[in-house]
Amino acid sequence: MHNQNNSRISLSLVDEVATVAFAARLALGIKPGMVIYLHGDLGAGKTTLVRALLHAMGYIGRVKSPTYTLLELYQAGGLHLCHFDLYRFHDADEWDDSGFRDEFDGRNVCLVEWPEKAQDVLPQADVEITLKILSTGTMSNGRNIEVRAISQTGWECLETLQS
Repeated sequence: MHNQNNSRISLSLVDEVATVAFAARLALGIKPGMVIYLHGDLGAGKTTLVRALLHAMGYIGRVKSPTYTLLELYQAGGLHLCHFDLYRFHDADEWDDSGFRDEFDGRNVCLVEWPEKAQDVLPQADVEITLKILSTGTMSNGRNIEVRAISQTGWECLETLQS
């Protein structure tokens, strides 16, 4: 794990087992009201990470990608979690029309895939996670994950990840 001035870590996730292990550590730092942005290309593993995180927090049901529904709601670990996928958004008006702003109430944990699609209207993230596919030629060699703390709550989550 690489630490840059205590506000960012970067590591390699060689396979889905490593992603599940990372999500279990991340789950320990989740607090009510957190906003987590998930960046990465299609297929980078954003939904896989959310699924592993929810399961690590005790959710036992099916975790669906919100690609078409835009929002899936869950309860796990005594928390309400909102999983957004904004990939299909075309402009900020869609954010305003959706009513999603109400979900960012300081109690719900909001996990947002494709936050750049509503970057000017989304509440600030506590943590930003970026996933990149590592590949050589046509072969995938896992993922690189970078976690960056934006707020004090995000920094505390990062501290939990590093301990």
